[in-house]
Amino acid sequence: MSTSDSESALLRAGAALFNDAEYLEAHEVLEELWEAGFGESADFYKGLLQASIALHHFQRGNLDGARKLYSGHRRYLAGYLPDHRGVAVADFLADMQRFLRDVIRATADAEVPFERDSRPQIRFLSED
Repeated sequence: MSTSDSESALLRAGAALFNDAEYLEAHEVLEELWEAGFGESADFYKGLLQASIALHHFQRGNLDGARKLYSGHRRYLAGYLPDHRGVAVADFLADMQRFLRDVIRATADAEVPFERDSRPQIRFLSED
């Protein structure tokens, strides 16, 4: 398997875990990609792994942790709009913003439900 094939396979594996709401596991796969240093894609992978951990925190009720990673994932992925490595980045960022809107606005003692059925998905352009 070539480097680009292994990179693509890992990205799809990480996306599948993310899409199944297995955020901690997705983070591990995406971190492997980030640490592998795939050149111009390093910040792309860092943004996806930060999004994974933001949703992991939200899923576990740690709204402060989710808020802390919210702007980071957006900053890292902004340079890859509208798409990168086959991922619909613009759609992903819009979905993350919509899903975390109440988390960002919540007061320190608020409870915001994690609506599993409306959670963001990592979508590939070839799946349209």
